This record gives sequence, C-alpha cells and structure tokens, in this order.
Amino acid sequence: MWDGLRGLAQALARYKVQYCQFHQVKTVIEYLTKNPQTDAGKELLEIAYLLCHTDKESFIGMLDMWYEKWGKWLKHRTLDRKTGKKTYTHRRVRSAYFSMKRNRRWLWTFYDYPEPPIPNTNNILEAINTDLKTKLRVHNGMSKRYRRLFIDEYFKLQYK
Repeated sequence: MWDGLRGLAQALARYKVQYCQFHQVKTVIEYLTKNPQTDAGKELLEIAYLLCHTDKESFIGMLDMWYEKWGKWLKHRTLDRKTGKKTYTHRRVRSAYFSMKRNRRWLWTFYDYPEPPIPNTNNILEAINTDLKTKLRVHNGMSKRYRRLFIDEYFKLQYK
C-alpha cells in the first residue's frame, strides 16, 4: 500500500504496489477544492469521486473522454506581465488531471491481481499504525531498544 510518496513506487518496483485510491481523491480535492469554479474542474472532480466505486476500464475510459473534451483547454497559456513568461492558465486542473493519469498505473493493482486480495485503500494500515502509536505514546519513556522490541512483539501478537 502506498499513499503517494514520490519515488516509493520506483523503489518497490519489483513488488505489486497499490496506490491508495482515497489518497488519490484527496489529492484531486486539494488541487480543485470541493467546489471547483470551472466546468472542467467540476467534471474531473465527479470522475475522481467515482474512483472508489467503479471498475478500472470505466474509470480510465471516463478519464480519457474527459481529456478528449478538455485537453485543448488545459493547454491554454497566459502571459505573466511581470516576468514576460507564459504559464498554464488552468494549472490546478492540469495538476489534478495529470496526478490521476500518472498514478492510474498503480490505482488498480488490486483489480489486476485479485489473489492474494489487496485492499484499494490503506485504511487497515492506518488503523494498525494508529493503534501502535497510541500504545507507544502510553510508554513514551522507553529506550529505542525497548521500543523496537515492543513493536516486534506487537506485530507478532497481531499476525501469528
């Protein structure tokens, strides 16, 4: 499971890596906000919301159709009068789209490799980390050595 740290997918290239779909949606919301001002942004946000509720082919088809419709619009540039350089007019929508496009390779690992089952979000991992952090916080005076032992024992008891 992976929640978007750059380079991590390359470091784990020999393993099946699943990008957390929840985090992908959150990334899109970060770029577009929950109330995008443009029609393109609104449509892209709707597609992002469908990510966790649709299959791979439908999602990729919707994303490709969106780009067919809005691709030319995404390429618009505006002249910055101060610097004299042209920048993309719709940078945030571009970033949201290209984030989904770039990550779609890893958004569907659970779908492409059904055995063993891989979750499409990292909720389970987050729950384990939260529980472990809570237990460690109670024992915050432990030395590094004992913290490692504690963590080892925690996982041994959890996953016999």
